[in-house]
Formats: sequence, C-alpha cells, structure tokens
Amino acid sequence: MAINRWNTSDGPVTEAALRAKLESLGYTVAKYVYEPGTVFPDHRHGVDKIDAVVSGRFRLVVRGHMKVLTAGDWIEIPRDTVHNAAVIGDEPVVSLDAVKL
Repeated sequence: MAINRWNTSDGPVTEAALRAKLESLGYTVAKYVYEPGTVFPDHRHGVDKIDAVVSGRFRLVVRGHMKVLTAGDWIEIPRDTVHNAAVIGDEPVVSLDAVKL
C-alpha cells in the first residue's frame, strides 16, 4: 500500500485543503481526533476509504504492510481489507476519514 503525500506545490497542508483534495476525488469526508494511546484492532469496512492525517502520527497496518502517516499523508484502503491502526507518540491525530459509497 502506497502512501500518498501532499504536494507542496498545492500550498501548505491544512484541514480545508486536504478535505478539498479528497472531496475532488469523489469521497465524503468526516473529521476525527484520536487521543494518544488510541488503538484500532484488526477490522474491515464495507466501503472503499481513505485515511488521511492533518496532524500527528498514525500507524496503519494494511495487508501486513506497516505505514506511518504524518501531516498531509493519506492511504487508500479498499473495501473489505483487514487493517489496524494506532496513534503514535504524545500528540493527538487529527484524521480525515474519507469514504466512497
């Protein structure tokens, strides 16, 4: 699973800019804030989704591949793909959860 990284030619990474980018790809976007120590065990979703990070560090394991996302990063997770996630460090993760229904 490849990490998509914010293109600095698009300007600074902001919540609004990242939301607009995901919405332009046809996704519906919701914001979540996950406190340090938050862990999501193995699970799956019935929709195609993207996990994007506005701030903080978010570790995801998708199909056995571990990735760490930081500000401006996002990863596509196809429907029914088993994955897990955890907040890394002492800073909350501000995340944009984007789904395609």
